[in-house]
Amino acid sequence: MFSKTKPHDGSEKADAPALNVPAKPISPMAPSPAPVASKPKPAPSTLSSDLVVKGNLITTGDIQVEGTVEGDIRAHLLTIGEGATVKGEVVADDVVINGRILGRVRGLKVRLTASARVEGDIIHKTIAIESGAHFEGSVQRADDPLSSGDKPKAGQPNNGGSNAAK
Repeated sequence: MFSKTKPHDGSEKADAPALNVPAKPISPMAPSPAPVASKPKPAPSTLSSDLVVKGNLITTGDIQVEGTVEGDIRAHLLTIGEGATVKGEVVADDVVINGRILGRVRGLKVRLTASARVEGDIIHKTIAIESGAHFEGSVQRADDPLSSGDKPKAGQPNNGGSNAAK
């Protein structure tokens, strides 16, 4: 009896954790945290210099543009290469511009290098503009530059600007 009691007591102590451990993998909630924690960060998507994209690009990852994009881009980290051209709005947490953008730029951190050419407004939380960068437009600091700025402010009518010139 003494020998059965010890294994039984030991098995009770071992059973409680053992039951919890197998229960977690069976549970639908348990597998998702493990892969997320061990999931490696994907490599940035690169659009090569001979590629022309007509349409919008949306990702939660990183994009490096070396070619031409005619459309809006939304990403986590967006890098515009020296020979690249983007015609549209770009929205990213971190924007590094070495090439040309024709359109609005919205980012938490925006950096225009010496080879950058931007024609459009920049809405940012922090900005860095190197000597030699070409920029035509307005610069506006915002605490949340990633939220859409298309909404009218309180007390202002939203007529889309169509009646402003009439």
